[in-house]
Amino acid sequence: MIQSIDSLPELFRAALVAASTSSTLEEVQREFLGKKSVLKQAFQGLRALSPDDRAAMARRLNELQQDFERQLADRRKQLEEAELTQRLRAEWQDLTMPGTASGRGALHPVTQVERRCLEVLRRLGFVLEEGPEVESEDFNFDYLNIPKHHPAREMQDTFYVTGGLLLRSHTTSVQARVLKEGRNPPIKVASAGRVYRNEATDATHLPMFHQLEGFWLEEGLSFAHLKGILDFVAREIYGQDSVFRIKPKFYPYTEPSIGMDIRCTSCGGVGCAACHGAGWVTIIGAGMIHRNVLTQFGYDPDKVSGLAFGWGTTRMASQWTGVKKVKSLYQQDLRLLRGIHRRNP
Repeated sequence: MIQSIDSLPELFRAALVAASTSSTLEEVQREFLGKKSVLKQAFQGLRALSPDDRAAMARRLNELQQDFERQLADRRKQLEEAELTQRLRAEWQDLTMPGTASGRGALHPVTQVERRCLEVLRRLGFVLEEGPEVESEDFNFDYLNIPKHHPAREMQDTFYVTGGLLLRSHTTSVQARVLKEGRNPPIKVASAGRVYRNEATDATHLPMFHQLEGFWLEEGLSFAHLKGILDFVAREIYGQDSVFRIKPKFYPYTEPSIGMDIRCTSCGGVGCAACHGAGWVTIIGAGMIHRNVLTQFGYDPDKVSGLAFGWGTTRMASQWTGVKKVKSLYQQDLRLLRGIHRRNP
């Protein structure tokens, strides 16, 4: 046993030098320090020795075991550092070189149209105001001169929710909220956002879409101011060379009420599929704020008058991008949105 123990240090050093990886180092550890190693067998044979020899041999075996463990730890650290260095060299990348970053995103077409319209209205002094999408009947209907028997209030046109509330069917509810505050004229407010109507989904209609509206309240306003506002806004948005016309309309909250059409650019007013054969496409609904609405909020209609106008930014985005089915704008099809962005950067 003594002869075999004397040869262990030399054999261990040779095996340690030959171990070039962590896995081979584990084999060396099992061979010299494992349960079946010569060193462990020597520990088990101590009981056969005399007390004096047993103490001396135990001390020597303990010294060998501690020495082997220390050398194993040092060698393991060397191998781990070498493997780490090799992996870093293999995986190294020059971070100063240009990367392969993905393309930048873009605003949604509806958002782009909305911001473009608001920018035009800001130049006229309009300030953006927001209102809740879950609204009461008072602000959505009653305060806006929409009577109880109006068909828009029926379930087939309006989404009602619990608690006597509903999903707003137009952004005009923001106008009612602002006037309810009793602000002193002049008041120039723009509002934009989602509205909801219980309509069948087709190429040009959705149960949810976006609107934008503006209203102006001040002494001395007339229909001429309304026509001037509409002409400026429409030309800034659609182009100075566009051709427009005004026709009578009906809205419960304005009197007189008008609609503004743009001559179809696809057919030049002759009539085509894009304009459903009419030659014109309605873009804006407008009018002078109804006397009943002004009276409802404590304004004297003989002293103060107001004008209001609005349009669907969803429909405008469809016209601007050339997308015939407005539903496509809300389906989050990246192929379509990327194509729109390339055409209209």
